[in-house]
Amino acid sequence: MSIAILGIESSCDDTSASVICDGVLRSNIIANQSVHEAYGGVVPELASRAHQQNIIPVVNEAIRRSGLKKEELSAVAFTRGPGLMGSLLVGTSFAKGLALGLNIPMIDINHLHAHVMAHFIKESPDDNHQPHFPFLCLLVSGGNSQIILVKSYNQMEVIGQTIDDAAGEAFDKCAKVMGLGYPGGPVVDRLSKEGDRKAFTLNKPHIPGYDYSFSGLKTSFLYLLRDELKKDPDFIEHRKNDLCASLAYTVVEILMDKLRKAVKEYGINEVAVAGGVSANSSLRTAFEEHAIKYGWKIHVPKFSFTTDNAAMVAITGYYKYLAGEFCPANLPPFSRVIV
Repeated sequence: MSIAILGIESSCDDTSASVICDGVLRSNIIANQSVHEAYGGVVPELASRAHQQNIIPVVNEAIRRSGLKKEELSAVAFTRGPGLMGSLLVGTSFAKGLALGLNIPMIDINHLHAHVMAHFIKESPDDNHQPHFPFLCLLVSGGNSQIILVKSYNQMEVIGQTIDDAAGEAFDKCAKVMGLGYPGGPVVDRLSKEGDRKAFTLNKPHIPGYDYSFSGLKTSFLYLLRDELKKDPDFIEHRKNDLCASLAYTVVEILMDKLRKAVKEYGINEVAVAGGVSANSSLRTAFEEHAIKYGWKIHVPKFSFTTDNAAMVAITGYYKYLAGEFCPANLPPFSRVIV
């Protein structure tokens, strides 16, 4: 009998549902929320309201495109956290109601684990691109920057993480002070391709171990703008591409420096990248260069699996289903990181 998992993702501002059958992707629907662009960031109350509007049509469409009937689902996997509590409550409550109505088990999913497990999504039965355990994964997003030692689908050890801001947050906030809008990361990435990555020297923190820090980088970027704008009020407009290229280069250098250290000291050369910032072209290029220079076997996700999506929730749920790891209906969501 086939195992069909419905995944539901609602940790931030994307409402997503996906169906994975026997480990193979059948559908992955995402509804974005453009309402936050006017505010320069995600507004939690608006996000939860939008999830309430989107979740029924998104889940319905995911099931329809899968070619299955809801009665054929084996379990409902849902993002339990971390994330915005209001957003998580919408997804969690819907998952509980659906699972109860269909009399099928529930599977709670850690959002960060799901990003790592995105590498195990199969788009066809003969898809065999998945990493081998153990491997190292650089998880970089708007809220997290971590190096994770992945021993199995349910054994993940964070060996390094940001002590303040995340890489994605640094991109977004630096983009904001340049007036590039929200989300700023993709805009910085696009403009950086036309700039000189060594035009400006930005702060690189010296943090022991494998931990990261990006607050000093943001401060040095802000001071650079402040000083140069005194000389030329149109400095940002004149040097926008170079600013973005220098910012992207510095962020990627910080990320890769710690990752190289981890690969060397752990003796593991199978390396993956995950999370929203894994869509950044400079980071992807750095991974390709490291694969050639250091002999790494790299795993870079498809763009559709970099940002928040339910396919990564469903595939994590699939492996937990095989192990019989279900959760009670009264399990609450959590907003803070639990790894």
